[in-house]
Amino acid sequence: MNSLRRCTRRKLHHASVIPSLVSTSSPEFRKRAESMDTIVADLQTKLAHARQGGGPKAAERMQSKGKRLPRERLSLLLDPNTPFLELSPLAAHGVYPGENIPGAGIITGIGRVAGRECMIVVNDATVKGGSYYPLTATPVDDDPKQVKKHIRAQEIARENRLPCIYIVESGGAALPHQANVFPDRDHFGRIFYNMAQMSALGIPQIASVHGISVAGGAYVPAMADENIIVREQGRIFLAGPPLVKAATGEEIDEETLGGGQMHSCESGVTDHLARDDEHAIAIARGIVGDLGAAGGSVVPPAAFSEDPLYPPSELHGIVGTDPRQPFDMRDVIARIVDGSRFREFKKEYGPTIVTGFAHILGYEVGIIANNGILFSPSALKATHFIQLCSQRQIPLLFLVNVTGYMVGSKAEKGGIAKDGAKMVRAVACANVPKFTVIVGGSFGAGNYGMAGRAYSPRFLWMWPNAKVSVMGSGQLSQVMATVSRDPSQHASLKAEIESQSTALYSTARLWDDGIIQPTDTRDVVGLGLALAARGRADMHGLAHTHSTTQWEGGFGVFRM
Repeated sequence: MNSLRRCTRRKLHHASVIPSLVSTSSPEFRKRAESMDTIVADLQTKLAHARQGGGPKAAERMQSKGKRLPRERLSLLLDPNTPFLELSPLAAHGVYPGENIPGAGIITGIGRVAGRECMIVVNDATVKGGSYYPLTATPVDDDPKQVKKHIRAQEIARENRLPCIYIVESGGAALPHQANVFPDRDHFGRIFYNMAQMSALGIPQIASVHGISVAGGAYVPAMADENIIVREQGRIFLAGPPLVKAATGEEIDEETLGGGQMHSCESGVTDHLARDDEHAIAIARGIVGDLGAAGGSVVPPAAFSEDPLYPPSELHGIVGTDPRQPFDMRDVIARIVDGSRFREFKKEYGPTIVTGFAHILGYEVGIIANNGILFSPSALKATHFIQLCSQRQIPLLFLVNVTGYMVGSKAEKGGIAKDGAKMVRAVACANVPKFTVIVGGSFGAGNYGMAGRAYSPRFLWMWPNAKVSVMGSGQLSQVMATVSRDPSQHASLKAEIESQSTALYSTARLWDDGIIQPTDTRDVVGLGLALAARGRADMHGLAHTHSTTQWEGGFGVFRM
């Protein structure tokens, strides 16, 4: 172990410490820090509200029935004093006018259970009874956020080979809105398709039923590899008593029709009968502890890791909230990576993009970070670096603050279209885990070149000041001035696009995996890298689920 530690230390010391000339006492730093502090405080307020679920009255109704609240069940499931990385906690925020749907009525995230990292999905029965519900969606925005959030959690679990634990209490799909929940490819049925696929890949599927699990919801425990039901509390049936009476004339109560005693003793639908919520969670923890190799190995602590030399709290004053104010991304990197050490690649070439190697919590990573607009040399440099990391099987971290690719006759004659396409192709075809953190703006085609959502990063997180749009507000104003002579139309469209570019708008629609505080970036990315390292040994077993070209490391044809 000592020799491994010494070897790792020597390897890290090949990288240079990033010098930081940031003046924390300057008026500019203080102004940026104050503006970032304000929006981070607002984020914390919104997150606290979302964690309350359906509110005090709904919580009281649930507790009056002797049930634990959804987040209490989650807390019991997790190993004590271990972190929980919640995904998209502000999903559906402001999406459905007049409706309060915290977290889209479902809690998803990665936590440690019995020493293993697991994907956990908890129905929040305090929000619309846990039903998969599109609510008052408009024709423009009619995808049900709860289903989308559930499917995204399964997607992450599959990519990282995480055992899945479903804490179930759901009325299934809301019948009045079935057209927006039931029939399409990525609607309700995809949840069960994913469970079957993951089980076939050897990724454990575990369900614990704590309340009603009806209609399509009944298939979550039925499709699980192993399941639990709480006595005289859990209910599993394809149709409830009213529908049974309408269809067959039979009169029957819920417990007789689909209670825990019947399913555990007669139908065999359930495997374990629990006394109460606590007992059910204890059984679930025991199941995870007995998964053996199917649960994946527990991620060992990094052999060697150093804290950054500079405090992460300074990130607020370095970046601020004004996307027009430039900053050196190296100052961000210096507050994220181990020992603030960074071995920069092609430092003098294409200086508007920063590339290089570092470690985060002991895990090696290749970093691509914006320091301005993307010119042809910047794109070529990034393409070269992505190919290197793919060849060496080093995960990629994209730190995004980009207005896009350079435009104009000089750039076009220089081949910006084909050089930008090289970078986009490299990002699309890179056969290593990709992680994206939008720390500023992500505009236009720069969003594609910097591993936006369409390019399937393992995770995509946003800082609360981040913006995503087809173009920045300055560019938008200039374009609108040329295409519209109507100032009111111009102002209206600009306001609409700007409101749609915010981090809050994005996260409400699950275009990301959540807004994170800048100071949490190191820990959050470190967890992502740990999950990627955990699954590397199983990558060949997953090869058949992806395109052959991708897993052989091919990049297709680059236009020269």
